[in-house]
Amino acid sequence: MIRERVPALSGRLGVFLSICLLSFLVNGVRIAFAPLVDVFIQMGINPATAGLAATAVWVGSALSRLPTGYLLTYVSRQRTILAMGLFLSITSAFTAISPDIRYTIVGAFLVGLATGVFYIAANPLVSELYPERVGLAVGIRGMFSQLAAVSVPFLVSLAIILGTWRLVFGAIAVGAFVVTIVFRVAVTNADMPTAGADDRDFLGAIRRQWRLIAVGIIFVGFAGFVWQGVFNFYVTYLGAAKDIPPGQATTLLTVMFAAGVPSFVIAGRLADRFSYLPVLFATLVGFVATLLALTMVEGFIAIALVSVAMGLIVHCLFPVADAYLLDTLPDENRASAYSGFSATMMLMQAPGSVAVGLLAQAGLGYTRVFQGYAIFVALIVLVMGVLASADRLPQGNTA
Repeated sequence: MIRERVPALSGRLGVFLSICLLSFLVNGVRIAFAPLVDVFIQMGINPATAGLAATAVWVGSALSRLPTGYLLTYVSRQRTILAMGLFLSITSAFTAISPDIRYTIVGAFLVGLATGVFYIAANPLVSELYPERVGLAVGIRGMFSQLAAVSVPFLVSLAIILGTWRLVFGAIAVGAFVVTIVFRVAVTNADMPTAGADDRDFLGAIRRQWRLIAVGIIFVGFAGFVWQGVFNFYVTYLGAAKDIPPGQATTLLTVMFAAGVPSFVIAGRLADRFSYLPVLFATLVGFVATLLALTMVEGFIAIALVSVAMGLIVHCLFPVADAYLLDTLPDENRASAYSGFSATMMLMQAPGSVAVGLLAQAGLGYTRVFQGYAIFVALIVLVMGVLASADRLPQGNTA
């Protein structure tokens, strides 16, 4: 029986599927801290300290990306992922047994470091496993991350009902260890790509590919900044501007994220069939249209329909942008340049929700803030469209 099962893990498909499972765990562990903020507050922890746990995981995820790009000039992608999987298992276990909030925050930061390592090592590897279907491969990997974003909050709630939130991190620790072993077996039985063998000049790669990195940052960094603000204040906005009760608003937010699950595969297929830039432009135009529509429509049904459309559209941005960069970057620069893009993009997105809060606190109101955000993205589309028409942007594929 064992001899019959091993071939099922052989080949690149086994490597890819194990990366997808790790992707679920990696994004799941990042998402898991958000619903725990209220739990910590109810335990008597002050809101600022409780919120720090949720912030620490994202800070760690951003800070480890550039160093990982440098690390990959010396260590193969698969060995980096193996080390990351073991580190994620250990740090998740540490978080599960943390005696107080201080250790939980440290655990969150360490877990975040592991997640940043994963994305920088795994995304280039996924694109190199299937070089003829980069969009679809990146999209499927992203779909597993989105599945975690939808399901993990419910799993955290279930763990709390069963007695303790620590069950979630214990399960992730075990899952990460098991999937890392599966990944190791799959790699042993696969003909692994060697596309990154010549990627040995970290800073040189970033200097050579700065134009493509800048384009990716403008598309994803600024739009991600807006998206962070929108979804973090979505429930608050619906209550303040649309008179939607918190329970219904939370349900709509979950539906919006769930709508993004098929987006990753759809966007991946579109990226493989059409040129990247038109798909990116169409995605941003759709995001602008749905964000403006959200500020104009009334009634639960209309808001739900717009929210589903927004979820479908905005989640197309991330796999298409990843495919655009990873497919366009040459083998000898891919991981290094991608890490420069990813780290900068993450740091740019982070203050999106803070900006909404500050603007609303200044008296603008959530509707005007959201409309201003939509105009901001529209201006980016306009400027980038002019540059594209003047052939000033890297084109990527021309399928």
